Amino acid sequence: MNQFALPLAWPADEQGEFLVLDSNARAVRMLEHWATWPVRTAILAGPAQSGRSLLGRIFAARSGGTVIDDADHVAEEALFHAWNEAQERRRPLLLIARTAPPGWSVALPDLRSRLAASPSAAIGAPEDALIAALFERGFARRNLDARADLVTWLTARTDRSHAAVMETIDRLDQAALAGRRRLTIPLARETLDTGAASKRSDTLT
Repeated sequence: MNQFALPLAWPADEQGEFLVLDSNARAVRMLEHWATWPVRTAILAGPAQSGRSLLGRIFAARSGGTVIDDADHVAEEALFHAWNEAQERRRPLLLIARTAPPGWSVALPDLRSRLAASPSAAIGAPEDALIAALFERGFARRNLDARADLVTWLTARTDRSHAAVMETIDRLDQAALAGRRRLTIPLARETLDTGAASKRSDTLT
């Protein structure tokens, strides 16, 4: 499994690596080769908690470029001027959002044409190998002893999204702490089944 590491000078309390697999490799390659972009602006799309902001910080540290996060919620005039400034100064600009510009509501024709000319890449839904790695890393960061059989069990039962993995880790962390119990498959089954039953109840009321 590849890891896109942060520079050594990055603050110690930041996440120190980005795990690279097929679901995000194209996005990483685009950022690594920023000097070959046809224009000095590119767009990175990805769902919540997919590591898109972390990739943006890595990109800024390595390229000296500028990053605008949640770019689809930024004023169009500001994006227009930022795009133009990146070309004039030849300093790379990365726009980060949940979706690529075809999914944005852009009223300014000149901004639409500039965004259309910008290369883009998306972080896809995580595959099994990445989900397992996210579980392992997430549990380790919380000093939780999660055995390999639990990670395998969770990987087979978790929705294919980064947010679902993080939510599961949060719930299991709270359950283990509240019950002063070790993380096991029985605890995970009990916790997740209770949560699923609660969601079904909420839907019916």
